[in-house]
Parts: sequence; structure tokens; C-alpha cells
Amino acid sequence: MKFCTSYEDIVQASNILKTKAVQTPVFTSRTANQLSNATLYFKCENYQHVGAFKFRGAFNAIAKLSEDQKKRGVIAYSSGNHAQAVAYASKLHNIPALIVMPYDAPKIKMAATKEYGAEIYHYDRYTENRETIAKTIADDRGLTLIPPYDHPDVIAGQGTCAKELIEEVGELDYLFVPLGGGGLLAGSLLSAKHLLPSIRVIGIEPEAGNDVQQSLKKGEIVEIPTPKSIADGAVTTHVGYHNFEIIRHYVNDIITVPDKPLIEMMKFFAERMKMIVEPTGCLAAAAVMEKYLPVRQKKIGIIVSGGNVDMQQFAYWMG
Repeated sequence: MKFCTSYEDIVQASNILKTKAVQTPVFTSRTANQLSNATLYFKCENYQHVGAFKFRGAFNAIAKLSEDQKKRGVIAYSSGNHAQAVAYASKLHNIPALIVMPYDAPKIKMAATKEYGAEIYHYDRYTENRETIAKTIADDRGLTLIPPYDHPDVIAGQGTCAKELIEEVGELDYLFVPLGGGGLLAGSLLSAKHLLPSIRVIGIEPEAGNDVQQSLKKGEIVEIPTPKSIADGAVTTHVGYHNFEIIRHYVNDIITVPDKPLIEMMKFFAERMKMIVEPTGCLAAAAVMEKYLPVRQKKIGIIVSGGNVDMQQFAYWMG
């Protein structure tokens, strides 16, 4: 079956990103292994540029624009991590960027987006449609839209994360991947299934925003109201079209995690592994540690997707 993105596209993206993206560390934890009765490998994208895997897809997509498109500039919509990624990638390419962000986006993500030099357009995520807003502005200004997940070059960039993980640690029985719009999961599936055909890949959504789970059951994309979850990076209303085609062909399961285990996972990362991870970045790890699937004695890859969290909010959650 032919998809918008192939493993060959991921290899090309890997070459583009070789000197631009961080080859993020893979951490292990004796305590996590003991608690889960498995061997866990955490691919830590919280140490990526802009603090999240989103830099991979944003830089790859912008790098592949024509010179005329770069001159005109780009536009994106995002609650934070993709916003920062497009802003920083645009700065590296020396092109203008405009980001459509909700008023209630985390302050740390909004501040970073501004610091990278992007213009910000605010909207209300509960009453306005960010895609409509972005398209209208793009048409008016002649900007190129870099969507957060539903784009072949974005998917290819995100797929480099799983590629790096597998090339470093070798055989894995499972790969657990956070899931919002589906860019990271779609790219991870293409890499994982190519490199390890027998691997089982599991997507993890916030319990309040299980649109992909519903979509797979129905056999078509289901759109839901804007979900409310502390996993702000994964509160999408629907999966991307390109992403869904890849996900439903390859994914082994989609499971959901409520907010409370995400807070517990943030505490574990901070106390035991000495690192700060945002709620969305905890989705995959929380699913494993809470034993949502039987993984005893298995080798498991876990993508920690980001670490951008407001420090005041983080301190409150840490109690």
C-alpha cells in the first residue's frame, strides 16, 4: 500500500536533520524496570531543540520549501510545541513565521515562540477553528502552511525519532508512542515496522481525547469537541488524514490514559530520573508503568515526546 510518506522519506529527513537536530539520549531506569517487570528504553525528546520532537518535522518541512516559499514565509497553528518548532526552524532558515496559538496556551511555550522571532495570532480554541483562521491568513499573505501533523514532510521528520531509537538499542518487542494528531505515531510506525517487522506499536491518547481510538473503531476519521486534559500537546479534535491512513494500516493498538497517571509519571521522571517531562510527554511511559498492557519480560521503547511545562504549574502538580 502506498502512503504519503515512506521509510525512504524518513531516511532523507534523517540526512537533512543530521547536523540540525539533537540525537536525543536514550535513558534507562532500574526502578522503572523493576516496577514494570520489563526492560524499558526512554527516547528523551525533552532534550531536543525547543524541548520536543516537533523540531524534527518542522525543520524537515521548511527545509524542503522552494526559495520563493521561504521568502514569503510560513504559518502554523499549535498550542505550543509545534509553534516553537516552526518559529525556531524559521529562525534558522532566516524566514518570517506567524503562529496561530490559543489564548490559554502554556505561557512558557508562548514566550519561547516569541523569543524565536515569530509573530503570534491568538484565538479561542473552544469557539474558533484554528485551521480556518490559518488558511485565511495564509491566503491573504501568501504564506505556506506548515501543519502540526497532517503533512508528508512533517511525518517524515517525526519518524526519525523512532529510527534513532531502534538503531541505538536494537530489537524491541513494543514501541509506545504519545498520540495527538498522529504525526509522531505515523512516522514511528513507518520506521518501526520497516526496521523491526514483528514489533508491536501502541499509540497512547489522553482519555478525554480518544478521537483516534474512535476513528479506528468506526473505520473513518471521527471529529470530537476540543478535549480538556493536562496533556495539552495531544488535545486535538481529529487525527490527520495522511496520518490516519498509516495508523490504521500499521498500529497494533490505541489505549488511553487519564490525567492522574500523567501527574504520577511526571513525579517519577523528576524524582527518579532527574528530568522534567510535560504531561503529553508522559503518555507512553504512564501507559507502560500503569500496566495497561501485559509487558512482563518484554523489551520496550518509550518515546518521551517533550518537556515544555510551566514551572508554576509543574510545582503545583508535584505537590
